[in-house]
Amino acid sequence: MNDFAKQISEAVGWLRDAASKLTLRRDRAPIATVARVDHFARTRAALITQKKLYGYLKERIGTRYPKMFDDELFAQSINVAKMHVFAASLSDMTIYAVAQVSADGRLERAERREWALACYRAGLADNADQMTDAHDAESWVGAFIQRIEATLWENVAVGGRAFTESPKALIEWAPIADELKMRDREIVENSIRFAWNEVIRDFRARLDADAAAADWRSLHPRN
Repeated sequence: MNDFAKQISEAVGWLRDAASKLTLRRDRAPIATVARVDHFARTRAALITQKKLYGYLKERIGTRYPKMFDDELFAQSINVAKMHVFAASLSDMTIYAVAQVSADGRLERAERREWALACYRAGLADNADQMTDAHDAESWVGAFIQRIEATLWENVAVGGRAFTESPKALIEWAPIADELKMRDREIVENSIRFAWNEVIRDFRARLDADAAAADWRSLHPRN
């Protein structure tokens, strides 16, 4: 394996359960359990991060893209960026997924908060070995807790905006010159929002919300 191929392999190796888009697209099993909802959230967050972050870098850098991986500082910047974008993408997908499952009174607000936080923590833990700073997870979880406290779950369930953090994170953390990112902001943010549409359609088509909510309550019985 040549150096560039090795570097690319290592850079995207963190995408454990979503190794290829083709594999994900072949997954058509119903999403009817807590485990399946959580798995969907973290793998699609990882996929969107991989697709949009590396796609933006390749588009902006052009023919110099392979050579940039020889720059140690650039490679480190990508490692930092990918986890920040992943954390934001996981936040968006988790909020959306739990809102869909719990809509129409299937789960109470406290249950929604508990599930969302558990899902988010699990997604971060699954990629803990890729974090460059152990304190990042604490910061991300703290921000997520604030977010879920302010979330209007029913609004999200009927189409309210859930995918708000990943567009901001992508433009903030991508290792591209600030003056270029200022020009690119609208295109880049719209691009990642558009990419989420396919994920949303897939999730809604396969979700058995009644079964998933019932599974949550079987695992976390109320007093």
